[in-house]
Amino acid sequence: MSRILVVAAFLGSVAFAADLPVVASHLATGPGSHVQLTNTGSQTANAWSLAVTTPAGGNGTHQVVETVDAYLSEMTRGVVGMPEQLNALLPGQTREIALDPLPADATVRVLAVVLEDDTAAGDIDMIRAIFERRVMERDELQRVIGTFAEVLASGRGIPALQELKRRFDVSAPEESTPHRAAREAVGSYLQRVTAGNAEQIDQLLRQYVALVERQHELAVRHSRWVTAPR
Repeated sequence: MSRILVVAAFLGSVAFAADLPVVASHLATGPGSHVQLTNTGSQTANAWSLAVTTPAGGNGTHQVVETVDAYLSEMTRGVVGMPEQLNALLPGQTREIALDPLPADATVRVLAVVLEDDTAAGDIDMIRAIFERRVMERDELQRVIGTFAEVLASGRGIPALQELKRRFDVSAPEESTPHRAAREAVGSYLQRVTAGNAEQIDQLLRQYVALVERQHELAVRHSRWVTAPR
């Protein structure tokens, strides 16, 4: 079930599913377009999909779907430099979401919401897509951890970094986010390492691996769609 909320002339209209725990409201259109999302439920929402709909001539419409998956914010919330937009939405919290410039007759509605216990509500296809991406990320994080484990089990310092660089530099048709992050981290450590600070860099590298392992733990926990409350 959904309904349209029509607001003042300088605002647009916002459509939202009344039975979803995250609702969209106060859509402002024009150059500084934005919408407010409010978590009206009792659980943290760690992913959501928004549908932004605009007229497209005649009786047609154009729809863009934007999805934010913030389950990793369990470990990144509060980290300096981490964008607030990538944090999960806490119960009762309202957040302003920036949008591309929209015409006055645009609408925004929440299509799907995933909660912290991995139950979900809304569009089935959107929910399925969120969990499929989490499975892919879980598996790629596991591969990254495996590469680190193989190299660091028998190597340290500059030789280990050089071997990690060689392995992560292997090209792929489409590089995953975990693989790219690991490749860039290894490259950064390799640029900084010297004979005098090799031990310190090695410790930093192993701390990075621990971070990736924590990400993998969260991906494992949140990659299974629970269809009924726990």
